[in-house]
Amino acid sequence: MAAVLLYWRHWIQEQRALQKAEARALIAKGRTAQGRSPHPNPLPGAKLIETAHYTITSTADAAQTQQVADAAEALYSAYAAFFPGKAASAPRNRLKLTLYAHQAQFKANNRSLPWAEAYYLRPICYAYYAKNESNPYHWMVHEATHQLNAEVSGFPKTRWVDEGLATYFGTSRIEPGTSEPGTSGRGKLVPGKIDRDAYPIWWLTNSGLTGSLDKDIDEGNWVPIRALITGIDAPSIASNVNGYYIQYWSLSHFLFHGENGRYAAGYKRLIAEGGSLANFERLIGPADRVEYEWYRYLQGEIAELAPQADDDEATPVMSAP
Repeated sequence: MAAVLLYWRHWIQEQRALQKAEARALIAKGRTAQGRSPHPNPLPGAKLIETAHYTITSTADAAQTQQVADAAEALYSAYAAFFPGKAASAPRNRLKLTLYAHQAQFKANNRSLPWAEAYYLRPICYAYYAKNESNPYHWMVHEATHQLNAEVSGFPKTRWVDEGLATYFGTSRIEPGTSEPGTSGRGKLVPGKIDRDAYPIWWLTNSGLTGSLDKDIDEGNWVPIRALITGIDAPSIASNVNGYYIQYWSLSHFLFHGENGRYAAGYKRLIAEGGSLANFERLIGPADRVEYEWYRYLQGEIAELAPQADDDEATPVMSAP
């Protein structure tokens, strides 16, 4: 009887393991198929242009497409300088972007979440030319950073780091008049120099933060740093998309620039090694102490941006990761 029970228990464990393996295989197969052919049919009227590092399929006009192409190349140059050696060892195939002429066309072809304004579905970034915004290309710069993280640097993917870098570069100003020779007048992206006309910067003065970290945690206005890093006991992002993206952006901006840059080198090591809580505390410092420093830093950024904030301006939400 004991032998029969042992065999039965072993058989049940094997069946459960097999079912889990089959489920994982189906999920992986679905993701692979989706990533290989996000849009099997070409867009009507789309044109193809190539730059040094990108192939762009676009339904926008030539001037709009060139503006987005220049922004993508400015991002690539800044990213390569920020993480030296990564771009040099990356595959030589051009990265792929799809640019829609306007938001309605993007929404009609959207294969991400309904509220997305742009998305990256490997191997292609999708965004639209935001004609009525002061910064018409920031959605694409955000998603192209996700693409660089995955296809150029190959950094381990941790959500808070991946979104932190995408918002960090996506909100960095591209300055005109500082272009390099041979770049057709392309501007230069300055990492960390804040562009007020990019998401989620325009939400900072409407963040709802009280100035008290403990109160904001108690009232659900702030995701504690340990929950943000690990995902454990974290509230659903759907309940506060903008709040999450403010925290993703501000934590990365703080780690690169706060406290006179004391955490920048450690953060770059953490990005390369993986954004676990253990790595954070080993390479940056105790999470609870850093959280208070980060919160104070964010309060300073909000105060600095407040005088020029336009609370009446439309503020769309950010794309899905």
